[in-house]
Amino acid sequence: MTEVVIVDSGGANLASLRYALERLGARTEVTTDGATIASAERVVLPGVGAAAPAMERLRTAGLTTVLRTLTQPVLGVCLGMQLLFERSDEGPTRCLGVLPSTAHVLKAAPGRPVPHTGWNELKCLKADPLLEDVADGEYVYFVHSYAAPVSEHSLAVAEYGVPISAVVRHRNFWGTQFHPERSGATGARLLANFLKV
Repeated sequence: MTEVVIVDSGGANLASLRYALERLGARTEVTTDGATIASAERVVLPGVGAAAPAMERLRTAGLTTVLRTLTQPVLGVCLGMQLLFERSDEGPTRCLGVLPSTAHVLKAAPGRPVPHTGWNELKCLKADPLLEDVADGEYVYFVHSYAAPVSEHSLAVAEYGVPISAVVRHRNFWGTQFHPERSGATGARLLANFLKV
């Protein structure tokens, strides 16, 4: 049985993410213990809310160096993905620095409120084991006010006024701006892929 340690970053999506992984046969544990996280088979960094308090929680728990130096598969979800970048304009906040670049606030416009909440279409840019059997045009569920720009690390994008990174990867670190645990069959397929990488 695959073991997944979920970092307790204080987000409200912990229970739904844990349940989604357990439905796929994973054994999960939610913790802030650095030794447990460092020795896990796989690690998920979730997040809902603001970057500054999330980073403060990770710093207080002594997890910033632990998370930066992980060598097993790591998946950042929503705010957890943004925390993998160098900075967030929210605050502004210095983040983990695994990925270069900064998460920027989305610009509201008529018919395009912020936060961006709801289903949006994926456009896949690169083949990757995380996106196996995920096709262009599939819909996933977003809730966010900040987003990372498209870069060489982007595996898939979504459009919300401008293209934004929807899935990123750098070495053993992946991130999804959307919530796979709320994204129906597409999200379940992506989480199942993460359990295999």
